Amino acid sequence: MIQLAVSGAFHSPFMHKASDQIAKYLANKEFKNMQIPVYANVTATPYQHAKELLALQVKSPVLWQKSIENMIEDGIDTFIEVGAGKTLSGLIKKINNAVRVFNVCGVQSLENTVREVNHAS
Repeated sequence: MIQLAVSGAFHSPFMHKASDQIAKYLANKEFKNMQIPVYANVTATPYQHAKELLALQVKSPVLWQKSIENMIEDGIDTFIEVGAGKTLSGLIKKINNAVRVFNVCGVQSLENTVREVNHAS
């Protein structure tokens, strides 16, 4: 387990009340089937029951390494981190240095990433 310096008790039992509120809010919402796989950080697998997992994720540890390993095993070889910083990109490269990782933090890096991804297709 890698502990990250964060500003709150996210993904921990301290978030139990927030998790309950999210579950209550989502209870009467309709979810459509996903068109592409989205991996849940609480199971490290693609979502099957989004409502339940979204609330559970708030108070559960993130299975980051297993999520990335499962994505790679499922054929994903390109990852794009959006936002300032490269923390997640660095963690992905530590898990598997063979995958492609891009960072998008502005217009120029977005254009470069789109060009690189399209070129490889």
